[in-house]
Amino acid sequence: MFHHLTRAEFLAVLAGLSAWAKGGGMKLSLSVRVAEAFDAKDRVNMTAGELVNLAKSAGYDGICMRASLAGIQSPPQLVKEIRRRIDGAGLAVSMVTGDIAVPSNNEHGPDGLRKITPYLDLAEAFGARLIRICMKKQEDIGWARRASDEARERKIRLAHQSHCASLFETVDGSLGVLREVARSNFGIIYEPANWMIAGQDYGKKTIQKLRPHLFNVYVQNHVLNPAGKAAVETWGKGKVHLDHIGVWEKGGVRFEEVFEALHEAGYRGYVTVHQAFAGILPVEEAARRSYGYLKPLTLRA
Repeated sequence: MFHHLTRAEFLAVLAGLSAWAKGGGMKLSLSVRVAEAFDAKDRVNMTAGELVNLAKSAGYDGICMRASLAGIQSPPQLVKEIRRRIDGAGLAVSMVTGDIAVPSNNEHGPDGLRKITPYLDLAEAFGARLIRICMKKQEDIGWARRASDEARERKIRLAHQSHCASLFETVDGSLGVLREVARSNFGIIYEPANWMIAGQDYGKKTIQKLRPHLFNVYVQNHVLNPAGKAAVETWGKGKVHLDHIGVWEKGGVRFEEVFEALHEAGYRGYVTVHQAFAGILPVEEAARRSYGYLKPLTLRA
């Protein structure tokens, strides 16, 4: 699985193996998002078999499932077949996103909190213990409490991504929602690129504040560029233009600093490659290069 690493990366992996053996390493997950186009979250450009084979051959520990491949709308037999493929590859499902509205971050994103049972059923069908949810308004907080209580009965956790144009667009706003929901199985998916876009501090101090609530880590990368081809809507800064780059490239998120802070915070969960590569880079190449860059960072003592 290490054939695509540079010599320096390979040596870093070897240096970190003892830490991993003691439980010191994080796990890497490949999101279905990598096979979606940036502006199209309802369809995927790879089959389940192709994605699972890529994750396995590249060295990932798990798959982050999204509704573009399988969600609450999918026939149970399809979910069962995809689960069979994932299990057969020795992979886990790190998290499920049960519908298209959640990653689309639209007005229907929070609807799942009001009827969480199908999402819990989906998570259990995939053997996952974490579900991504969406919150847009203050009224969603009460529903998040109720959904978390139902999820806790089935030993499942709920988490919201640090996402622009949501209640988690800012660090302070996110911490405020976490305090208000006040459930031990409700937490955050830390994703520094979105907070970079929103003009937030995503570094060591922020990670330390999030420490009790840190359930998952997403990684993707962009360069802020007023003339950029892509744009993200924010509540605080309006439309922010940017260009997509690989996680291994400089000029965007300072990932070396991020991972140092994650290690200091004692984070031992999944780190998920969450970037939409379809139409930007060949998905297989991007997934392998992302793994080669990130793996040594997850093992750093």
